[in-house]
Amino acid sequence: MTEVNEQLQLSKEEQEALMEKYDSESRSRKLTGYIGIAIIIILLGFSAFQISTAAFGQLTAVIQRTIHLGFALVLIFLLFPALKKSPRKSIPWYDYVLAVLAIIVCSYWPLFYETLVQKIGGIDTSQLIIGSLAILLVFEGARRVVGLPLVIVSFAFLLYALLGPYMPGVLAHKGLSLHQLVETMFFTTDGILGTPLMVSSTYIFLFIMFGAFLMQTGVGDYFNDLAIAIAGKRTGGPAKVAIFTSALEGTISGSSVANVVQSGSYTIPMMKRLGYNKNFAGAVEAAASTGGQIMPPVMGAAAFLMIEFAGVPYMEIIKAAVIPAILYFSGIWIMTHFEAKRVGLKGLPADQIPPKKEVFKKIYLLTPIIAIIFFMDMGFSISRAALFGIIFTVIVSLFRKDTRITFPKLLIALTDGAKAALGVAAATAAAGIIVGVVTRTGLGLKLGHGIVGFAQTITSNPDILLLLTLIFTMITSIIIGMGSPTTANYIITSTIALPAILALNVHLDAPVEILAAHMFVFYFGIVADITPPVALAAFAATGISGGEPMRTAINATKLAIAAFIIPYMFVFEPQILMIDVTFWGILWIIITAITGMVAIGAGLVGFWYRKLNWVERMISVVAGLLLVYPEGYSDLIGLAIFILMVVYQFTIGKDKGTGTPSQNISA
Repeated sequence: MTEVNEQLQLSKEEQEALMEKYDSESRSRKLTGYIGIAIIIILLGFSAFQISTAAFGQLTAVIQRTIHLGFALVLIFLLFPALKKSPRKSIPWYDYVLAVLAIIVCSYWPLFYETLVQKIGGIDTSQLIIGSLAILLVFEGARRVVGLPLVIVSFAFLLYALLGPYMPGVLAHKGLSLHQLVETMFFTTDGILGTPLMVSSTYIFLFIMFGAFLMQTGVGDYFNDLAIAIAGKRTGGPAKVAIFTSALEGTISGSSVANVVQSGSYTIPMMKRLGYNKNFAGAVEAAASTGGQIMPPVMGAAAFLMIEFAGVPYMEIIKAAVIPAILYFSGIWIMTHFEAKRVGLKGLPADQIPPKKEVFKKIYLLTPIIAIIFFMDMGFSISRAALFGIIFTVIVSLFRKDTRITFPKLLIALTDGAKAALGVAAATAAAGIIVGVVTRTGLGLKLGHGIVGFAQTITSNPDILLLLTLIFTMITSIIIGMGSPTTANYIITSTIALPAILALNVHLDAPVEILAAHMFVFYFGIVADITPPVALAAFAATGISGGEPMRTAINATKLAIAAFIIPYMFVFEPQILMIDVTFWGILWIIITAITGMVAIGAGLVGFWYRKLNWVERMISVVAGLLLVYPEGYSDLIGLAIFILMVVYQFTIGKDKGTGTPSQNISA
């Protein structure tokens, strides 16, 4: 990174303070001395357990998951304070008690496995106590590291399971006794130890570790330098740097807020220095960082959950996510370009651009990301591919002294990776409670049929019925996605909101593709990070920009308009997910869709080759929507309108002396 840009960047202390304010996973204790050493040893033990089971074979399912959960809970209680006023440099006695209880509870399955699998009938009193403690410990662990919203939702589902006979109308069910509920939650694989925790204890941990190893090569700073070298000189350069950096960081980051702070700490000050409004500067970073969660190959770790929930192979999910991600970031790029042209902003000066030759010498740092996809395409399991990706990263780092992973860096990667996995473990365990209740009570189907039934009171037309159901599902996904981390977000939306789309399939001549339905709820759960009133990513961005949270969130929502359009497109026309489409069909979809995003961006910003009036803005948006929608006639009509608008812009621009279009054409 150049010296000037280093001066613009927030200090490490400022970044940490911002992360702690908006990201609960960053509010950990700073422990030193013997206690600090003990924590490091436990973190290394956690990593050693996960890596060894990936290398030599997983343990029995429930044992693998309870050991994983045990490590996570112990570390959470030792590292994360109960309250903001709790000690940060020491561990109070009650957290030691909770850590010991976590060890006792999570040792129960490994110690009494044979007894538990052979038992007949319900659980006894001692098991009721153990199971109840497990639920309470998961709640407390999730509250500390993930936040209160997920805990409140999970607790509400537990109450729903117990109070079923007293629920109104279609929500009523026969109810579960306390014994039945606790048994489901901890003594089966339908609750805490269910599919979400399984994915955390196998795939996700290793990919988080892979990201931690990549960061030790200096790839984070390299993302910044690469983005500046490629986009810095262009119109509105810092904004495009933010988009480019966030897209790259999104491949290894699992948090919109973390992405905002890491890349925004220098891109937002650069944008403001260039002349961008502080609310717009923060919005660009928030929208781009949120998009990191839909960026293949990791997609905020949700891709691995989608394998189990949608029953679709990993490579199919990644392939399906490519075009939507391209359109998302293209949309933000295009709108920032038009905004820069409208305001008259230029690129960064030459002295702030690192030499391209030096930057591209380190392009090999990106090869581990390509390698890990190659390993999976070759037929390796996801866990093995991640493990080989870690090894490959270490080998690649040896090429240069400044990227080399030395022994101290190795220890940092192992401890940082384990620490970063704590939030996912707690979130998936708590979300497992929701999944367990839905499984036992059938709540998902009831909510799905309820949404469809409500839509049917409005219309019986299948196409309109689908559109209304999608709108209701979108609203539900955004609401329940607010304040939740990516993994929990997808688990909740796919459990609660998704059944509405699936329930509608019986009324449709052409059922919605299962992957399209999952991607639909996933997208709208993710955009909750920038959707008012919660908009955590936008709020984090204002901590750097000094802007107004609501205005920043509104601007970010406008910039991320593609995320509100594309999901509808791939439900109605799944070709955008590369389902049942040829190479030339894919190429045509990409070209027309990006062209459409140009028109939509111009319409929303109000500037193309010159300032647009409200009629021209509406025509531009309509043309863009027709082009984004992957259907022959709509593409042709949209393209015709697009060409007419371009010709009209050239003609009017020259006539009115507003500048030649060539001044505005390079993005």
